Amino acid sequence: MIDAIKTIGAALSTATESTTNATGSAASIASQALGGAAPAGQSFSDVFSGMASEMTNSLRSAETSSIQGISGKANTREVIDAVMSAEQSLQTAIAIRDKIVTAYLEIARTPI
Repeated sequence: MIDAIKTIGAALSTATESTTNATGSAASIASQALGGAAPAGQSFSDVFSGMASEMTNSLRSAETSSIQGISGKANTREVIDAVMSAEQSLQTAIAIRDKIVTAYLEIARTPI
């Protein structure tokens, strides 16, 4: 998930650097920054919904591992790894949300 966010950040910096190129769309720039991993028809919201579903799956996995750890069916190390991964995913999602809100507020303050 962190790698996906780094590539989105790279895509955004590429988009701001190439504002003089009017022919490039944001989706194609993001696709190029993702190393061609994103299909040409994939939108910005599709990328974020995919990341959100990955985060949700990580949280569910951590919850399942912790329940198995409590019942004695899972190794302590596995439980800790799953919980730490889920925590990292959650912190990343919160950071992205904060950046989006900050950007929205900055755009809202822009005089017309």
